[in-house]
Amino acid sequence: MISYKTSALAVCLLALGASATAAPVVLKVAHQLPPASAAHTTFIVPWCEKIEAESQGELKCQIYPALQLGGTSAQLFNQVRDGVADIVWTLPGYTPGRFPVSEVFELPFLTTAHEPSARAIWDFVEKHAGKEFQGVKPLAVWVNGANQLHMRDKKVETLEDLRGLKIRAPSRLGNKILAALGATPVGMPVPQMAESLSKGVIDGALVPWEVLPATKAHELTRYSVETAGNSAMTTATMIYVMNQRKYDSLTPGQKQVIDANSGREMSAWVAARFQAADAVGRELAIARGNEVYAISAAQTDIWKMATEPVTKEWIQEVSAKGMDGAALVQEARELVQHYTGQQ
Repeated sequence: MISYKTSALAVCLLALGASATAAPVVLKVAHQLPPASAAHTTFIVPWCEKIEAESQGELKCQIYPALQLGGTSAQLFNQVRDGVADIVWTLPGYTPGRFPVSEVFELPFLTTAHEPSARAIWDFVEKHAGKEFQGVKPLAVWVNGANQLHMRDKKVETLEDLRGLKIRAPSRLGNKILAALGATPVGMPVPQMAESLSKGVIDGALVPWEVLPATKAHELTRYSVETAGNSAMTTATMIYVMNQRKYDSLTPGQKQVIDANSGREMSAWVAARFQAADAVGRELAIARGNEVYAISAAQTDIWKMATEPVTKEWIQEVSAKGMDGAALVQEARELVQHYTGQQ
């Protein structure tokens, strides 16, 4: 049984009973990964089952994995905003420049563990990034696990080892981080990554562990590099959002079901699913015989210093748009540390 640590729902029997004979509202839920992916099986399907049960069948999902509604990964946000889909799971990083404020959580070595970072980004987005979500209702906002370097056939232990290697990047800031480390970043969505690895188009990929099983990337790489400490070199922000007009069309009882399965604790719950999937991906890589290792604390400090200009540049970019970039970074760090301290 799923719990988001909320008592907001005592399953709205009275509110829903009045419309018990109405045809169910079918929500089109779209995402980019195959149905075997951890996100599909451990997050989206259980969430859909939960809202169906709590609405007594008034809300149902029709899930469209692997971009079955057409388009590309970068078009998922437009699809939900425009009503092609009712709900999507997607990555803001696929549309560079569109989410300039919430992007702060992708800065180097800012986030920590999955759940506290998810609670932090939910609070931050609610306070600062409303304009970035016009036309949609955020249901959950989180970051995936620490993105690790997964290398095709070259072991990387120092910045010199990375120099000139072509590495798949997850986002605009991922590109900048890899460039700051001396690599050659290659931006691409996850579905393109496996083929690029198999053909040698890229030398490695910057992705979290949970991506490996669905893409078979653990079978296409030999080395996986982790940094020391509890802060992530980078992460990718993720969003689960609903078309605002679709939400507004629901009955009060149906809205209450959606609301009870949205928010800060929902975000943390989703992040925990990704944490569990990270563990599975890491174990698969080890079981295959891949070498999984961490660079030293001293080397991690060197990588942190090398990527500091990425944060400084982000502050300058945001400040040029009339916001206090330094204050936003500081608040994001403080939120992460606040929730990390409650673990």
